[in-house]
Amino acid sequence: MNKKVKVALAGLGSRGKDTYAPTAKLFPEKMEIAAIADIDSAKVKEVAKEYNVPESACFSSAEELIAQDKLADVMFITTQDQQHVSQAIPALRKGYDLLLEKPISPDLDECREIVKVAKECDRKVVVCHVLRYTPFYTKLKEVLDSGVIGDVVSIMAIENVGYWHQAHSFVRGNWRNSNTTSPMILQKCCHDFDLLLWLSGKTCKSVSSYGNTYLFKKDKAPEGATSRCLDGCKAKEHCPFDAEKIYITNKKTGVAHGKTDWPLDVVTLHPTVESITEAIKTGPYGRCVYMCDNNVVDHQVINMNMTDGSTISLTMTGFSATGSRYQKIMGTKGEVVADMSEKTIKVTPFGKETEVIDVSKLATDFSGHAGGDNRMVEEFIDMISKAKEPTNKITSVERSMESHYCAMAAEKSRLADGAVIDLDTLRK
Repeated sequence: MNKKVKVALAGLGSRGKDTYAPTAKLFPEKMEIAAIADIDSAKVKEVAKEYNVPESACFSSAEELIAQDKLADVMFITTQDQQHVSQAIPALRKGYDLLLEKPISPDLDECREIVKVAKECDRKVVVCHVLRYTPFYTKLKEVLDSGVIGDVVSIMAIENVGYWHQAHSFVRGNWRNSNTTSPMILQKCCHDFDLLLWLSGKTCKSVSSYGNTYLFKKDKAPEGATSRCLDGCKAKEHCPFDAEKIYITNKKTGVAHGKTDWPLDVVTLHPTVESITEAIKTGPYGRCVYMCDNNVVDHQVINMNMTDGSTISLTMTGFSATGSRYQKIMGTKGEVVADMSEKTIKVTPFGKETEVIDVSKLATDFSGHAGGDNRMVEEFIDMISKAKEPTNKITSVERSMESHYCAMAAEKSRLADGAVIDLDTLRK
């Protein structure tokens, strides 16, 4: 029997504490939380109790954890974007294999350094492109690889961020300002670039892009708006971004309707109507979306020219009612329309009837990124323990670099008013 893999968790935010750690409860025979670190002592105390982590293996920062003698087989690094590399490199040199939250880094030189050090230390680094592991995209990849629509010539893709998710994460939240985190197109859409490259089996040659912060800025604030939603804002009634609506009264996201997981557990550790109200009175998630220190885009379009002459377009928008992904994939022998929110894949070979694949019937677990989170962690743990050979879904740091080159080329193009950026200029 393969040994249980011991995990050190560096970062106890939404991904570390609430998404990846619980996989240890699903597969207790495979995975054990052996050490934890976070700057929030309340989170450390709570996670330690939940997973029986001894006090001697609890730390107040990732750096303090990494400074110790090696305490586990692998480390999950789920801290903020600009912290990843400074923590990953010493962890690799300590002998840890890594599950690294995306993006690797907003600095391509730092990304290259991780690749270099991982090779030097003969360590594995897997980047958390969780969508590859979902039942939906696993099936879509199978369909495309079957050749039923021939060679892929053109893809039209859209990443619907969702209006309240945009407000939560990218206007009020941790990823609102690229000076302290990452450009929006890297943070949110390295997922999408990774998917599109993997699904098509192609390599990108060049990119052009446009986008900006259209709405979430002070000059677009409605009359009567105040700096905080609960400070007597006169525009509150008709504002869909009102914090009270999103976090308390909304039927899908509000604590008053029994919602207590993400995004509410980011606003406060133990969400109740009272604790959420207090948090939005005083904390960052109660700020007016027109008066924050955000600078990341709220919409962006990207055109990708592939090395074989095929093309891909990607739209990222915060102006959608729900969060979802959609692809129309057009080939030499047919087309596929893939709607993740509907869990349907419609395959139409030219001149033949459409086959509708209902992905909801292909699996039972669609929790956490449409079922990707648990599957990714399990596959990583199996790879480390050598319980199974890794599949082509595994997103090694080398593979993930291509998605980062695309994203950073898109940002460079956007800032240069749509100039065409050749990816080889970034790869070299």
